[in-house]
Amino acid sequence: MKRTLLIFSILLGVFFLHSGCKNTSTKTESKKQLSSKNITNPIHDGYYADPSIIKEGDTYYIYATIDPWGGEELAVLETKNFQTFNIHKLNWPTKEQCTSPTSIDTMVWAPGLIKARNGKYYMYISVGSEIWVGVSKSPLGPWENAKADKSPLIKSTLFPDFHMFDAQCFIDDNGEAYLYWGSGFDWKNGKCFAVKLNKDMISFNGEIKDVTPANYFEAPHMLKRKNKYYLMYSDGKAIDSTYKIRYSVGDSPFGPFEEGETSPIAKSDSKKGVFGPGHHTVFKENGQYFILYHQIFPQNKDYVLRQLRIDSLNFNENAGIEKINFDQSLSL
Repeated sequence: MKRTLLIFSILLGVFFLHSGCKNTSTKTESKKQLSSKNITNPIHDGYYADPSIIKEGDTYYIYATIDPWGGEELAVLETKNFQTFNIHKLNWPTKEQCTSPTSIDTMVWAPGLIKARNGKYYMYISVGSEIWVGVSKSPLGPWENAKADKSPLIKSTLFPDFHMFDAQCFIDDNGEAYLYWGSGFDWKNGKCFAVKLNKDMISFNGEIKDVTPANYFEAPHMLKRKNKYYLMYSDGKAIDSTYKIRYSVGDSPFGPFEEGETSPIAKSDSKKGVFGPGHHTVFKENGQYFILYHQIFPQNKDYVLRQLRIDSLNFNENAGIEKINFDQSLSL
């Protein structure tokens, strides 16, 4: 592992010459002041991964894993313009609060946030290779375990041959909610599970289904457009330049799904200094879709550091998703 990452860093690190890149726990951080229309990539100098995003009023909240490999808690980046950020630490989840008799030693990872039809916010978070669900009346909390018994929603032992993490909730046009999750071991044999949720957002309505599309490994994200269901996801190794973003298309939330002709839509591009793009979310602003994801910051360590990027997400005339351009800057 160390030798592999050292070689990767030597070969590719030249493309990541950022001044002042450092991890921080301060409450407020700022990038240089830019035009109100321009966003530069990466959008923040800190090391964050696996983003999820929600908007309340004119403010965006980006929930993210703290690198390297997660922390004892979760980070939230609050911003109105993706240029200046306030950094928050939530009261929940923490590793201590989200540990059960079936947990393993992985830290707080991969938040999936959504505002439900009841006006409350729900967070599906991976801790200890288990999925926990929190609820709050506001984006910054206070948060609490949505289950009365404070147990995980999905235990690590549910499907022991696969990782139980990377959960994302999708609410269809008719108000029905679905949960997607799952990954494999040793960077192979990923599995995507899906289930319909009841109105309480914490119990299952029906059986869990295997909806795994071609070339899936982890990080599912469901997007609906013009009555088509786009199951987007990542494959490859999250520790190197093989990591990438793919998608498949179906006619229902459970598929079946067929991989798109333009998939993968994002993979490493040394000319543009982008390596290991993956684990994304999608949001819409002024009629335009945008994709928020992380990229690897190569370094001489036995772990990876990642940073956040935003690019526009577009569709072609055949309802396929176009390749990501990896813009150095864009307007939002």
